[in-house]
Amino acid sequence: MVEHEVENWMDRISIAISRVSMFLVAIIVAIMLFEVVMRYVFEAPTLWVNEMSMWLAGCVYLLAGLYVMQQRGHIRIFIIYDMVPRGWQRVFDVTSVLLICVFAGAVVWGGFNEAWVKMLRWETFGTAWDPPIPATMKPLILIAVVLIAMQSVTNLIADWNKKKEAHDLAEEVKEEHID
Repeated sequence: MVEHEVENWMDRISIAISRVSMFLVAIIVAIMLFEVVMRYVFEAPTLWVNEMSMWLAGCVYLLAGLYVMQQRGHIRIFIIYDMVPRGWQRVFDVTSVLLICVFAGAVVWGGFNEAWVKMLRWETFGTAWDPPIPATMKPLILIAVVLIAMQSVTNLIADWNKKKEAHDLAEEVKEEHID
């Protein structure tokens, strides 16, 4: 897969965050391997690996949406989108960006107080290892949704004057098999 080119400051932020997220996946694999070795070779299981892997995977999951938005890899119904002229495609694009921004606003509006309280109390997970998963994940949800909305707006601006594209499923399948 060829990455979409970096066109603006928001793309740079999205790519930088995505690169860090990729390393988190490697860290998850490494600590899970550590757990397997400790548990089955040394018969000394850890208390922290399961929760740490869930914590990191949650971060990766949230931040992956930012990368997908920057790459324009989100779901779009091309069969309808490709049939209409470029002006109507812009209407579809504006509508989807508005819906994304309304969703982001609703998530922030509804979740800010809870995230703020959990962060201020430094709420922990309530297990033997007791990491501050709620105190970090709740604010990260809000940050991620705002960044995704910002990326969708910058995508709309960057793509506004581009020519109409036609998406051919046969070409996409052929490209995947060549790589």
